[in-house]
Amino acid sequence: MKVLVTGANGFVGRVVCACLREKAHTVVEALRVVNEAAPFRVAVGNIDAETDWQAALAGVEVVIHLAARVHQMGEVDAAAEEAFRRVNVAGSVRLARQAAAAGVRRLVFVSSIKVNGEATHGKPYKAEDVPAPEDAYGRSKLEAEQALAAVAAETGLELVVVRPPMVIGPIAKGNLPLLLKALSRGLPLPLASVRNRRSLISVRNLAAVLVRCSEVSQAAGEVFLVADKPALSTAQLIRHLGEGLQRRVWLWPFPVALLRCCAGLLGRRAQVDRLTQDLEIDTEKVSRLLDWQGEESIEEALRNAARGFAGEQGREKACS
Repeated sequence: MKVLVTGANGFVGRVVCACLREKAHTVVEALRVVNEAAPFRVAVGNIDAETDWQAALAGVEVVIHLAARVHQMGEVDAAAEEAFRRVNVAGSVRLARQAAAAGVRRLVFVSSIKVNGEATHGKPYKAEDVPAPEDAYGRSKLEAEQALAAVAAETGLELVVVRPPMVIGPIAKGNLPLLLKALSRGLPLPLASVRNRRSLISVRNLAAVLVRCSEVSQAAGEVFLVADKPALSTAQLIRHLGEGLQRRVWLWPFPVALLRCCAGLLGRRAQVDRLTQDLEIDTEKVSRLLDWQGEESIEEALRNAARGFAGEQGREKACS
C-alpha cells in the first residue's frame, strides 16, 4: 500500500515508517517543515483547520495520523484547551475530510489512554468503557475521536482508533527522563512502598500494531486499547531502568499517602500520581481481532530506553 504517516519524524513516527518499509509499503512522510527535499516527503506546515493535505494525500490508501499537540510540562489546562482543540480536533477533522475526498480508504488515528481516564481501580480499562478524560489533552483526543467518527459515517472513510499508554523507547518521554537522571546520579528514591500496576507499551510494539491496523480488514471501525504485558509496578520499572544504566538502584520505603501530600505542596501531585496509581489496560480485543502480540518485552524496552539515555548523556559530555 501507499501509506501517509503524519508526524513521521517524531518519536513514534520514525519507527512506524521503518516498520511499514520493512513490509514493503510505500511511505509518504508528512512533516511540518522539509529541510532536505526527498521523494515521498511533503511539508504541510502547522496542523489546524486550514492545513492543506492534498499534495501529501495523492495516491494514498491509508493514513496513520500520529501528529498531535501533546501536554507540556507546567502547562495549565485552561490556557491550553483551545490550542489542543485547534491541532488535535480541528486539524484531524481537516485531514480526514481531505483524505476522504482524495479516495483514501482508511484512517488510523493514534489517540491516548487518557481518553479513558488517569487511573484504574481494580478493573483494567476496556475499549467499551465510558470515556472519562481528566485533562485538556485527553479531552481533545476524545473530541477528535468523536468528530472523526462523524466524518467516517458521512463519507465512508474507515476509521481505526488506537489508544496507547505511555510509550517506551530509546528517546525517553514523560516521567522517564526524571527517573533516569536520578538513577544516573545514584540518588535514592522514596518509592519502595509503591505497589501499583501500570501498563506500558514499547515503541516497536506500538508501531507494529499501527501497521497491523492499516492492513487488516477486521480493524475497520474499531477502537483498540494496546499495551504490553505484564503491567509493572513503579519499583519494577525503576529496577529495569537501573539494569539498562548498569547502576545500582536505591529504593527506600515512604508512606504513599504522605508522598502524595508532599508532592501536592510542591505542585508535583500529577507526576507523583502517575508513579503511584494503577493504570491497567485490557488487551483482549486487540489480541483477538488482530491476532497481535508484542514482539519486544516491556522489560527489554525499558532497558533499551535507559541505554539510549546513557548514550545521549555520554555524547553531551563528549561535546562539552
